[in-house]
Amino acid sequence: MAPQKGALAVAGCMDIQYASPHHLAFPTTVLSVADSPPSDAADWLAKLNAAQREAVEFGADDPGQPPGALLVIAGAGSGKTNTLAHRVAHLVVKGADPRRILLLTFSRRAAQEMTRRVTRIAGAALGARAALAQGLTWSGTFHSVGARLLREYADLIGLSPTFTINDREDSADLMNLVRHELGLSAKEKRFPSKNTCFSIYSRVVNTGASLVDVLDTAFPWCREWEADLRALFAAYVAAKQTQSVLDYDDLLLYWSHMAAEPSIAADLSGRFDHVLVDEYQDTNRLQASILLGIKPDGRGLTVVGDDAQSIYSFRGATVRNILDFPAHFNPPAKQVTLERNYRSTQPILAASNAVIDLAAERFTKNLWTDRASAQRPRLVTVADEVDQARYVVEKVLEAREDGMKLKSQAVLFRASHHSATLEIELTRRNIPFVKFGGLKFLDSVHVKDVLAVLRWAENPRDRVAGFRVVQLMPGIGPATAARVLDQVAERAGAATPEDADTAIGLHHDARHRAGALASFVPPARAAEDWQPFVELMSRVCGRQSAWPAEFELIRRWYEPHLERNHEDASIRQGDLLQMESIAGTYASRERFLTELTLDPPDATSDESGVPLIDEDYLILSTIHSAKGQEWRNVFVLNGVDGCIPSDLATGDDAALDEERRLLYVAMTRAKEDLHIVVPQRFYVHNQTQLGDRHVWAQRTRFIPAHLLPLFDAHAWPHVPVAAAPTAAGLAAAAHAKIEIAARLRKMWD
Repeated sequence: MAPQKGALAVAGCMDIQYASPHHLAFPTTVLSVADSPPSDAADWLAKLNAAQREAVEFGADDPGQPPGALLVIAGAGSGKTNTLAHRVAHLVVKGADPRRILLLTFSRRAAQEMTRRVTRIAGAALGARAALAQGLTWSGTFHSVGARLLREYADLIGLSPTFTINDREDSADLMNLVRHELGLSAKEKRFPSKNTCFSIYSRVVNTGASLVDVLDTAFPWCREWEADLRALFAAYVAAKQTQSVLDYDDLLLYWSHMAAEPSIAADLSGRFDHVLVDEYQDTNRLQASILLGIKPDGRGLTVVGDDAQSIYSFRGATVRNILDFPAHFNPPAKQVTLERNYRSTQPILAASNAVIDLAAERFTKNLWTDRASAQRPRLVTVADEVDQARYVVEKVLEAREDGMKLKSQAVLFRASHHSATLEIELTRRNIPFVKFGGLKFLDSVHVKDVLAVLRWAENPRDRVAGFRVVQLMPGIGPATAARVLDQVAERAGAATPEDADTAIGLHHDARHRAGALASFVPPARAAEDWQPFVELMSRVCGRQSAWPAEFELIRRWYEPHLERNHEDASIRQGDLLQMESIAGTYASRERFLTELTLDPPDATSDESGVPLIDEDYLILSTIHSAKGQEWRNVFVLNGVDGCIPSDLATGDDAALDEERRLLYVAMTRAKEDLHIVVPQRFYVHNQTQLGDRHVWAQRTRFIPAHLLPLFDAHAWPHVPVAAAPTAAGLAAAAHAKIEIAARLRKMWD
């Protein structure tokens, strides 16, 4: 099935006869190990079960003739990562050139771990030829590999080779800038915010759906703005192309268009004999079109995933990619199902299988394990969220007293705010915990300021970066910043030759930008700081200092502005110093910016604090963040309708099925014990602080009555059985009843 072309026209693609940029394709010589036979396969494949081994060995005997497409359906805890690593290693052992293997994952760390495993497995099998396993150089995320390929093919697809990449926040800022220039922020009626506009744009790009369909299904309150949004998105794309910037979505969008051009697709296909994809259920339509464009016949294509764990539709992922994968090829893709679970006990798997069996469409598989247990998953009914927190804390402490560390226990929830009451109770009971989430490092103001200077120096047309940098000067607001950028653009545009999209043109841009800044007359408040700023940009843009000395120049220039704008300047300065040391590990400014954008850190580390503050802690996590993890004891909060499924995800059957898969993912994180807690009373928001308005909740629809025998269903706390009343007690009660009744009658005498 050929991928469809989108609306973006990629300049210069239609007349390409041969698309090998700079002839960078890998050597055609296949590294052979025939003269050094590996050790007996049974030695390093012995730990695999029959299904895993079938997936590993499929079509690997003839490295010169890649096999047809392979789909590995890997259930939760079935060892899919280990299977994929063994397959890559087996291909290398059988003679495949590791430099011609493309391995795609969904995180940098997963790619690094996969490469490490492959090297270890193949190294053990190859013996004296173990150095061959070091050649797996094309391993990474879709976005990182896409950025690398776009750099190489830039001249062929109408991209500037020095393009910069905006993160999501910067992309939203550019969207807002365009929104303001079009006058959409001055509407009499409320226009969608910049983040909403960018979310709509991103969903259209990643899902391949029309703007009308996206508005109808996901953003119905924005329907009336369809025409304005269409104009906004067109202007946003034009602004990105003018400024030579790409957003995250562009890394996939441009790559998909490259894969849709026969000449480039043939060249890409020729570079890679084998393409292997992990977590295929989390791919969107763009990513699927890339794979089908590179490998239209499926030869050498292997995808691994689990349709029952497809839970990222809010990012544009679609479960249809993995469900429809076999039918894209003729003959259909080979399918291998991994059903043996190495994580959970049989009662937990039985309940999990029963929940996912009710899905409307799925691949047939039933996980099994040889880990027997008499303990069924607990379905616990409590009065309210306060009792829910008390139950979790008591059971966590009870398990701890039985020898289970806090780190081996986790509390999972549908949304981050669901744990608020529990966090209070944990603090009161002196139980340390770690919760996943919070402000990302690159969202910090001081980090974005410094990176904006670097990005503007790297790409003089990046208006968002320039807008931010110029406003760092005291006394310069948005209006003055806009005049500065307009003057810079005018000077650079007038002086730039016809090769404006080339490195030469950008060099001219940088030189004339420095001249434009020097000639600008700043406001009086900014006069003192303007000349140092001009000198900095002249040195950095002209590359008068080698990398990473440029970073030190920027940091020293920024320090006075940091102290002026932030009370905690010393702490923030520590972040910048650490960034400076990290910058020294990259070969160039461009590489540093690309890597930091594609793989942003959550934080930087400070100096180590007082040792042994606490040796153990409980894990709190959203279900989405818990995917791929496992714990001995797992608690699932708010197992009621309105939370699981979320009341915002009940609009259609597809959304409900994803919520069902979300519960399945939560249940299959548990190795030994699983608790699904069902609070009955939920207090209504937007009332007085101690208001009593509440609603009664019902158990999640994903656990209907006929599945209850698979659970240990009970209420908590247990109600004690009352003792039988004595004769004396009954007599006293009767006397009191008569006496009180008489008193009540006398009130109205």
